[in-house]
Amino acid sequence: MKFDLHMHTRRYSPDSEIDPFDLVRRARDVGLDGIVITEHDRLWPDDELDELRRAAPGLVVLGGVEVSGRGGDLLCYGVRDLTNLRRGMPWGALCREVDRQGGATVAAHPFRWAQDFDRLIADERPELHGLEMMSNNMDPDVRRRAVTFLEQHPGYATLGNSDAHELPVVGVCYTEFDADIRTSADLVRAIRERTGRPRERAGG
Repeated sequence: MKFDLHMHTRRYSPDSEIDPFDLVRRARDVGLDGIVITEHDRLWPDDELDELRRAAPGLVVLGGVEVSGRGGDLLCYGVRDLTNLRRGMPWGALCREVDRQGGATVAAHPFRWAQDFDRLIADERPELHGLEMMSNNMDPDVRRRAVTFLEQHPGYATLGNSDAHELPVVGVCYTEFDADIRTSADLVRAIRERTGRPRERAGG
C-alpha cells in the first residue's frame, strides 16, 4: 500500500494552504492508498477525520502529529493524548511518551536546516522507530546524509513522505508498505516491523 505519512492542512497548520477536502481528492488522484495528516502539535478529532473519509471513499485517512521537539521535529503515530507531548520537549522524553501510548516515532526531515542530527541522537539517545529518508523538503545533500546515518546506525524503519503544505506536493514522496494498513494500530505495527520502503513518484 502507498501511504503519504506527513502532510499539513490549513485547518490546523497555519503554514499550510491546503484545504482538507482538496487534500483527500488529490491523494486519490495521484494513486495513494492512504494518508496520515500530521499537523504541527495538533491532532485531528475523530469526527472530522470521518468527514474526510466519507469524502474520499476507498482512501485510508489517519491522523498523526508532528511534534516540535527540542532540536527538531518528530512524527508521532498511534497517539491519542498530547498532554505529555509538548512543544520543546527533549526527544528522549517524547519517544518514551509515544512508546507508552503504544505509538511509533519517526524523525522528520533529519539534517535539514543544518540540524546536528548525529549529535542529537548521541546526546538524547531517543528510541526512534524510523527516519524520513526523502521528502519534498529534503534536498539531495540532506538525503545523502540520511542514507549515511542509516548505514552507520541500521535498524530504523525508512519512510518517504511529501511534507506537503501545497496541494501539488501531495504524494511526491511516499512509503510503500507490504502490510495491509487500515488503522493507526496497523500503521504503527508496519513502521515498527520495518515493512515500508521510501519511494518517489515518477514525474514528481
